[in-house]
Amino acid sequence: MKLTTLPALAAMVCCLGGAHAQTPPPPPTDKKPVSSEPKGAAPGFTAVKLNADDVQNFPEPPADIAANREVPHGKLEMVEYESKSVGTKRKLQVYTPPGYTTDKKYPVLYLLHGIGGDETEWQRFATPGTLLDNLLAASKAVPMIIVMPNGRAQKNDRAEGNVFASAPAFAAFEEDLLGSVVPFIDGKYSALTDADHRGLAGLSMGGGQSLNFGLSHLDRFAWIGGFSSAPNTKPAAKLLPDAAAAKSKIKLLWLSCGNKDGLLHISQDVHAYLKEKGVAHVWNVDSHAHDPTEWKNNLWHFMQKVFQP
Repeated sequence: MKLTTLPALAAMVCCLGGAHAQTPPPPPTDKKPVSSEPKGAAPGFTAVKLNADDVQNFPEPPADIAANREVPHGKLEMVEYESKSVGTKRKLQVYTPPGYTTDKKYPVLYLLHGIGGDETEWQRFATPGTLLDNLLAASKAVPMIIVMPNGRAQKNDRAEGNVFASAPAFAAFEEDLLGSVVPFIDGKYSALTDADHRGLAGLSMGGGQSLNFGLSHLDRFAWIGGFSSAPNTKPAAKLLPDAAAAKSKIKLLWLSCGNKDGLLHISQDVHAYLKEKGVAHVWNVDSHAHDPTEWKNNLWHFMQKVFQP
């Protein structure tokens, strides 16, 4: 089998796009979008080597999954919270589903971005609220609150300059997430607050964060997803040192990556460990690279599984 490496622009630990504005992208044009991702090789990328079980276990979604259809729509808002660990106000985006009311409680899904992104990245790459609006209209998902925070826990949390230098701030986000973000959401929104109704998923650097934080705090998160997880992902044995005890707590553990992604080996290692220890999980290796299509497609599938009885 011919080994495949990523092009220079795609060979980044983060998501495509680099430092971004705080607004959604302009309407599509005929021009091919140009990445503002900082140039240069990123750590961790290797030639792709596929194993026998590195296969696509979920079909390619329809092309119109993110279409703005005439269905009931949820609400997307940018809000601020006080970060105890960072010592400043920080921003995050929150989606509430159609018909949201304080008369009932909702599960909460936290979505974490890549090293070159911010709290707007998931919205720009995958429009999670639109995906969910369409799935809810088709009775294929559970109404949920979606929270998209900034995973760079430092006072200047913009993706500026050498974005790789901010890697320690992504590790520090664990304290901010657990100590400030989750309590803020639990207090401001009509949220279910137990692990069985709280999910954590992310792309690239955010995928590594989701595995690191989620599997270390199964008392807080029972639904976990890592899409194209980056080298910040802890070694599998450290993620789940007591795999047997974790089995009863995990409701869904989703691992996905494209077969053209030079970071595939990160997820392969986690998958191999989980398989050896008999920990149930989803393993989906599709035909994409380290790109928004990979993340949008797997989020669409993940949304149909998360919080389901």
